[in-house]
Amino acid sequence: MSDGVTIALDAMGGDHAPRMVVKGADIALQRHPDIRFLLFGAEEKVRPLLAKRPRLANAVTLHHTGEVVADDARPSLALRTGRQSSMRLAIDAVADGRADGVVSAGNTGALMAIAKFVLKMLPGIDRPAIASFFPTRRGESVMLDLGANVECDAENLIQFALMGDVFARTVLGLVGCSDHCRGCRVLRHARGLPQGGQPQGR
Repeated sequence: MSDGVTIALDAMGGDHAPRMVVKGADIALQRHPDIRFLLFGAEEKVRPLLAKRPRLANAVTLHHTGEVVADDARPSLALRTGRQSSMRLAIDAVADGRADGVVSAGNTGALMAIAKFVLKMLPGIDRPAIASFFPTRRGESVMLDLGANVECDAENLIQFALMGDVFARTVLGLVGCSDHCRGCRVLRHARGLPQGGQPQGR
């Protein structure tokens, strides 16, 4: 991660928030000492947690909001009514240029819907995708999409591959993406490969 990165955090999103969110931010700060955080959440709940972690507190700017996107809220409802929620304000911080990225462990559907509305999509990209990385015997690999889309066509898969490649190279510093593509007809069509074969792990 580059020096001087500012991350907007939805302090109230996810199980056991804000305690687990603050703990995660502290771990991130230990790994990346130059990182800074904008925390959005209920000040009366977040401030005492920061007081126990003075090093993290020095790297945090806390913005109070009493509104939270519920875990079971419909994405459309969260988009319409959650304009002052911790999730929405964290995303707005990226749109305003105050933060370089946003992290929320809250309602995934709401996060995708609000982020798509506020931050828009890159040119040539139709749908957002959820990405993660995992260890392998040869290093780390990136996988996407991990649940943002139920059904995808060949064009969507190509877009996911492009986003995954950029994420792997620019964020994780990985090189050498696999060129193997087997399995269902949509996958074969996306790569223009002949029929036959199934996906194989390595």
